[in-house]
Amino acid sequence: MRNRVEQLIKTYSPKVDFLQIRIESAEGTDIGLRGDLIETLSQTLTVGGQVRTCHKGGWGFASFNNLDDLETRLQEAITSARLTGTEETLLAEVDPVRRSVPLFLGGRDPRTVSLAEKKALCDHYNAILKTFSPQIASTTVRYGDSWQKVLIATSEGTFLEQEWIDLEMRFSATARDGSIVQTGRETHGSRLGFDDLMGLDTKVVEAAQRAVTALTLPAIKGGEYTVVIDPLLTGLFVHEAFGHLSEADMAYENPDILEVMSLGRQFGPKELNIYDGALPQGHRGSYAYDDEGVPATTTALIREGELVGRLHSRETAGTLEEQPTGNARCLDYNYPPIVRMTNTWIDRGNVPVADLIEGIGEGVYARNWLGGMTNGEMFTFAAGEAWMIRNGKLAEPVRDVNLSGNVFQTLEDIEAIGDDFGWDESGGCGKGGQNGLAVGCGGPSLRIRNVVVGGQ
Repeated sequence: MRNRVEQLIKTYSPKVDFLQIRIESAEGTDIGLRGDLIETLSQTLTVGGQVRTCHKGGWGFASFNNLDDLETRLQEAITSARLTGTEETLLAEVDPVRRSVPLFLGGRDPRTVSLAEKKALCDHYNAILKTFSPQIASTTVRYGDSWQKVLIATSEGTFLEQEWIDLEMRFSATARDGSIVQTGRETHGSRLGFDDLMGLDTKVVEAAQRAVTALTLPAIKGGEYTVVIDPLLTGLFVHEAFGHLSEADMAYENPDILEVMSLGRQFGPKELNIYDGALPQGHRGSYAYDDEGVPATTTALIREGELVGRLHSRETAGTLEEQPTGNARCLDYNYPPIVRMTNTWIDRGNVPVADLIEGIGEGVYARNWLGGMTNGEMFTFAAGEAWMIRNGKLAEPVRDVNLSGNVFQTLEDIEAIGDDFGWDESGGCGKGGQNGLAVGCGGPSLRIRNVVVGGQ
């Protein structure tokens, strides 16, 4: 296959400005339990590929799962690019790469673990949820692992092979007391190996405990509060509310966002620093090269409160005359690479965590998350747990805490940044129909004023 790809690149490169071939092998396991039912129990093996071509600014794309179709699909992609291209191909220049990247793994390869052992692990966690309390009405446990190995070759001389393992487990318990229904959830993701999914009993118990405890808690009174959030909620906030706006294709396709996200604009206090990058090793958004063969980087998005960067593919970097950042990613060979986050985080501050609630007459401390949504600049997140803050001290726990706001105003309203830090490896990001792409996010605890909190 290696020789065939190189020969096709040599033969067809003169017909277009840019040509890329990707060949992919993948294996995966999916297990889903709902109460006593097995919803999913499957193992898959796939082999396929894609061709991307660009000519005079027009793109052609074709995917296939029969390797004998490679040359035919290549010809179709070239035809598409030549039919649609009318302007200029603008791709940021990168040095060609000829390298094979070894698999990074810190434990057992899930491909060596039997389906029976994976199912037994799910059964174990499900039993913990089901037997925690008679008030637990339903439970779900989901297991997924995937291995991908890709070969990327381009008309510019890149010939790259790399592979990775990704694993994830999700647990949820729903408790019921009459008409009151509450849910607790936990998610654990890893790129270290199968053993990293073992020994999660405490996290599973915590999910069930939160669901049962919330049944008897009062709902928070809706209003505007000073809020302190933990690192997990900070990670969710920086990914969902700010990270997507930093993806350059958002600005590339929407002049209004480009104007709002203009480099040099002040977005928060001097202590605020936000980064994205696949370079830190061992996280779910980590890799050596993106799906265009661009080396991984760490990109400063906000430095000392000022917007200084955004995330790029080669096309967006070329169009906006900025440097590529190695953020072009695709879920698998069925999709073209688009601009995606990797690991996104707010850097730790210097305020002791215990001091974050000091001086707050009435506020909210929220930790963990149940879910959320964003719409442009606006966001709404549901906290997994929350307590009232009264006179600078934690008071009674409350439920149904939803945090809403405008991301730019919220960044400006950050009053203090904690000296702690935590990663959330539970992310599965969706964009452009490519859902479930592994990412990491994190940060320190934050104190934010004027947050709209929905409740009773």
